[in-house]
Amino acid sequence: MLGVARCLLAAAVGWACPVVAVAELAESTAPHHPSPITDHGYHPLVAAFHVHSTASTGDLTLDQLAEQAERLGLDAIVLTDNFVLRYEYGLFPFRGNVRRTFTLPSVLEYGVDRFLADVAAAQARHPRVLLVPGVEVVPHYFWTGSLLDRNLTMHNSQKNILAVGLASREDYDALPVNGNPGSYRYDWRTVVSLSPGLLFIPAAWFWFRRTSRTTRIGVTAYRVERRYRAPALGLAVVAGLLLLNAWPLGRPVFSAYDDRLDYRPYQAFIDEVARRGGATIWSMPEARDFNVHSYGPLGEVTVKTDPYPEALVRTTGYTGFGGVYQDTRTVMQPGGLWDLALTQYLSGQRTVPPFAVGEIAFHGINRDTRELDQVVTVFWVRDRSAAALVEALKTGRLYAVGQYQKGRGLRLDQFRVECEGGARWAESGEYLDPGTAGDLGVRLSVSATDQGAHPIAVTLVRSGEEIGRFTGTTPVSWLLGDPAVPVGRNAYYRILVEGEEMELLSNPVFVGPIHSDRS
Repeated sequence: MLGVARCLLAAAVGWACPVVAVAELAESTAPHHPSPITDHGYHPLVAAFHVHSTASTGDLTLDQLAEQAERLGLDAIVLTDNFVLRYEYGLFPFRGNVRRTFTLPSVLEYGVDRFLADVAAAQARHPRVLLVPGVEVVPHYFWTGSLLDRNLTMHNSQKNILAVGLASREDYDALPVNGNPGSYRYDWRTVVSLSPGLLFIPAAWFWFRRTSRTTRIGVTAYRVERRYRAPALGLAVVAGLLLLNAWPLGRPVFSAYDDRLDYRPYQAFIDEVARRGGATIWSMPEARDFNVHSYGPLGEVTVKTDPYPEALVRTTGYTGFGGVYQDTRTVMQPGGLWDLALTQYLSGQRTVPPFAVGEIAFHGINRDTRELDQVVTVFWVRDRSAAALVEALKTGRLYAVGQYQKGRGLRLDQFRVECEGGARWAESGEYLDPGTAGDLGVRLSVSATDQGAHPIAVTLVRSGEEIGRFTGTTPVSWLLGDPAVPVGRNAYYRILVEGEEMELLSNPVFVGPIHSDRS
């Protein structure tokens, strides 16, 4: 009867009936003034995450990006310029020497030191917008098929990981990425690549060779000498071209012709960034890419990247993933792959929980119909610095927002799990030990950036299970009790909010097991 009464009450005030028993302990739609500081003293920093500049494939310079961010009211830009866009295909068995290479602008071509220096200089010119340097990386791609069979295919050229928090050129040089010579290895194949140099031996032999013969014109004898400079030069030119085409002589850690590597190259990349103090984000894991390029009589080459949501559970140690972006997304739905990864964390199967960010994937104004502020990530930071932003990213003090109607978005002014009447609590990314407390509750406040009244729907998720769905009008605050939380088990809470062309995705608050003798 109590559940039916609760549903009737919910209907009366415009709420949907909770899926599982969740007690609405308090709710307020009174005028609300968002707090600029969390209960633990962190300040919000609104950032455009995943932005390209003219250092790689973007249309805007760093100065133009900073000016655009300032005009839109953004606090920070997390730059993720393409680290290296160098793809090559070599003909077997002379892949080192007979190959076609395709390159696009990238940080590696631009120069890592120059990129970092330019970001620092732009930061000095635009102190009101925090500029955080980072890169977008394709750790590995591979080929299948062949030109002869007319089914040559390049896979995973858009299977990207974003890396931020790397401080020096040495950090970037060490990244195990196809096309990054700093990480290349040298082995017997290097010797094979050098083999065209052997052509210089016959070239030298021809260069110095002389032959002569005696001939007569009438009664006069002549000695005719012949030299072989033309074949010598020809061989030298061929040797030089083959060596030039073979450059760089080293080999990537993971071959582009091995289709059996699965997630090994990606895990190696994640581990290397972590060793160097950086953070890694699986970028837009459910986006799809497919193109066919014609090369005339040589046939067609297919370039494709299938969605890779399974990356969230097939790799470990990464920092997060794109949870809000303008493409297909399912992993963040209750019971999806994100919840599976978080459950693995709760059970000790992984040491680092993955957190969700919002990705704008911005390349230029009105390009791909994206504006710089259509998707933002709100970080909770101690101070306004790149180090503080990366620290918030690693610890889950952030949430993602999609705001697809100009000038309007949602803000999560408060989201915490509390007990003992609110005396103890934890916020996003933090851990609450409830002990024997039996009054676990979720307190949240949501407002709109235009301070207007907009209908929203909130989904509350506990450990992968949707336990309640509520509707209200911004600004609104709730205190939701959870009397059904299982005793003796770790748990986490997170929320999804949807409104008029607006969405918000929180990160989890972790809760330890409630002891069985709770009062």
